[in-house]
Amino acid sequence: MNIQEGEIFYVDKPLNWTSFNLVNKIRWKIQKTMRVKHVKVGHAGTLDPLATGVMIICTGKATKRIEEFQYQTKEYIATLELGATTPCFDKELPIDATYPTEHITKELVDIVIPTFTGEIWQVPPVYSAVKVDGKRAYDYARDGQEVELKPKLLVIDEIEVLSFEPPFLTIRVVCSKGTYIRALARDIGLALNSGAHLSALRRTRIGEITVDQCSDILPLIDHIEKELLKRNENAGDPVN
Repeated sequence: MNIQEGEIFYVDKPLNWTSFNLVNKIRWKIQKTMRVKHVKVGHAGTLDPLATGVMIICTGKATKRIEEFQYQTKEYIATLELGATTPCFDKELPIDATYPTEHITKELVDIVIPTFTGEIWQVPPVYSAVKVDGKRAYDYARDGQEVELKPKLLVIDEIEVLSFEPPFLTIRVVCSKGTYIRALARDIGLALNSGAHLSALRRTRIGEITVDQCSDILPLIDHIEKELLKRNENAGDPVN
């Protein structure tokens, strides 16, 4: 293992961890084991705290590949709760409005969902890292300020219904970089003449990397430490 030359780790992000938590945990372990103050560690594609699944973590010179991974197609399994919305479009904040769902049938779902395939315009969530006049949108939202976000043109390659058990709708989505699945949930709710927010989200693929190729974070941390210590012992030199 050569951290400075570049390593790429595939991690299954746990629930309630931020993407920064994941990167910081790996960076801290590397710095402590290598006894260095600085090491490059970054990730390719943020996941919200309430989302789980594939994250690609790069170190050293491999961080140059982050943009390459970010532009690869991503696949998600998303569960929507119909009939209710939240300010952030997932369960991180309480429900702020409820809507009727009695009219939402499997037949209506099967008509509406395919309309989101192909190029779509999507307004990012206000609770997002999108910058407006040099400030993050979520900073405006947390300060109670209104902010207008411009729609972005995205591509949904595939979208299919996996299950419909009212009020829950589970879909599989294959999409381009920059797609907010939270915003997709909002838009699906509107298209169903109701409301919706994300109940659960799992990223199952980035490019060719699937979630079954990913490691849990704690065993990975142990593996990194053991490999770095082994390399140090075998080389008789400082770990690199």
